[in-house]
Amino acid sequence: MDMRNIKLIALDLDGTLLNSNKELTERNLRSLERAAQAGIEIVPTTGRFFDGMPQAVRDLPFLHYAITINGAQVQDIRTGEVIYRAELPLVQAISIMESLDTLPVIYDCYQDNWGWMTRSMQERAAEYAPDAHYLGMLRTLREPVDELKDFLRRKGKDVQKIQFFAKDLSIRDEVLRTYEARFPGTKVSSSVVNNVEINAAGANKGDAIRALAGHTGITMEQTMSFGDGINDLSMISACGVGVAMENACDEVKRAASIIAPSCDEDGVSVIIEELLFGKRQDIPV
Repeated sequence: MDMRNIKLIALDLDGTLLNSNKELTERNLRSLERAAQAGIEIVPTTGRFFDGMPQAVRDLPFLHYAITINGAQVQDIRTGEVIYRAELPLVQAISIMESLDTLPVIYDCYQDNWGWMTRSMQERAAEYAPDAHYLGMLRTLREPVDELKDFLRRKGKDVQKIQFFAKDLSIRDEVLRTYEARFPGTKVSSSVVNNVEINAAGANKGDAIRALAGHTGITMEQTMSFGDGINDLSMISACGVGVAMENACDEVKRAASIIAPSCDEDGVSVIIEELLFGKRQDIPV
């Protein structure tokens, strides 16, 4: 394949475009700018909702589209147009949460592009999310409510994503194995070591990229994606070029056509510069 024919680059954020400190490095930034100047659509493709993305990413002047909440929404961020949407029906979301109530986990959900969480669970977040970054997100990007299921029933709207954190990784693994069969029409994935994310089956990054490609007239052969987690597997498999980071999980590496250096070695920049433009020596290190 002629790599110079790439027209869209979809980028996971945590563990991929961002380094371990959740930073967009100067080197990665310069390579994205160069790709955008060449007419390539740069598309953040994340499990987060848009306002939960780092400011440095949201402020990129060349962004046109964003794929958020694991593909539950594809939006033209300049016009606000929602190009694609896939949400959990409210009744099913409540049923999933009732099941999670029987497990030693804390959970939250995304609805209306924001996070919501039972207050008592949020107060115990430090027990379940010892990583300072994810703990900060649970405390600042989740609106506490007295009881999440009751809150959702009152609002009466469908849910974009449910996610939980578990101390016991066997619980995580059991849910990953069983919940798609238990709750038909769902897609279960994970983005960090002790979390599980439950979306509607159509809310996956691969289908979201297909929808965006169709909207823009780009073929899937002209797309490239970068990722590291289980929730990136669908887009790594779907895109013309799927790139796994060196720090990616084994499933993503097996599906990828290319393995990039790790997120702490500016792997995104390395691949963009070497494959799309020919290796350059003048990108800041």
